[in-house]
Amino acid sequence: MKPASPIGLANLGPLAQLKAGRLPERVLRLLVGLWLYGLAIALMIEGAVGASPWDVFHLGVSRHLPLSFGTVMILAAVGVLLAWIPLRQMPGLGTLANTLLLGPFADLNLAWLATPEGLPLRCAYLLAGVVLCAVATALYIGAQLGPGPRDGLMTGLARRTGWSIRRIRTLIEVTVLVIGVLLGGVVGVGTLVFAFGVGPLTQFFLRHLVVRLDAPVAVAVEGETR
Repeated sequence: MKPASPIGLANLGPLAQLKAGRLPERVLRLLVGLWLYGLAIALMIEGAVGASPWDVFHLGVSRHLPLSFGTVMILAAVGVLLAWIPLRQMPGLGTLANTLLLGPFADLNLAWLATPEGLPLRCAYLLAGVVLCAVATALYIGAQLGPGPRDGLMTGLARRTGWSIRRIRTLIEVTVLVIGVLLGGVVGVGTLVFAFGVGPLTQFFLRHLVVRLDAPVAVAVEGETR
């Protein structure tokens, strides 16, 4: 018997996601979550006290390729989607939106947001970015329209292993951080704050932001995933 879905997340196929009810609200949550995630990325990068592990990776890759930060994010997302195959993770509208929109949203917010002066304000940028990232992740995963490539890897591993979102998220962030450093990405104290803080925060917010789906759909899916 396979582990149950964590925190009420259903492993729905693309069509079932669209038929699960409350679609306008869920699409709005998805888009707001992605925009906020782009803002969170910009806050942590502009704060210049350490980016998130994934962004250390993206920045490291961008040192070796003539591509923008957002373009590197899109290419990395496509690569991560390949890891979904053995996990039997279901994609959806949210997966496509995350793959195509998160990079441009990050680029737009980086262009709009100025680098702060003074360490206290830079640290405030970092803390705001970490909390905002957790809220944004919970919003768009909780919309149940399919997680983004990176977070689908997280929820897929949680579903298959039975481990908590917090444990899986932390493991992924630390692994990506090591690869990013080897590629030349710059780390700082903020990187460690993010790596060990965003998992527990995401799990906390996800409990409150998951959209409860129509009961018949949820029951049917749970039966299929066991």
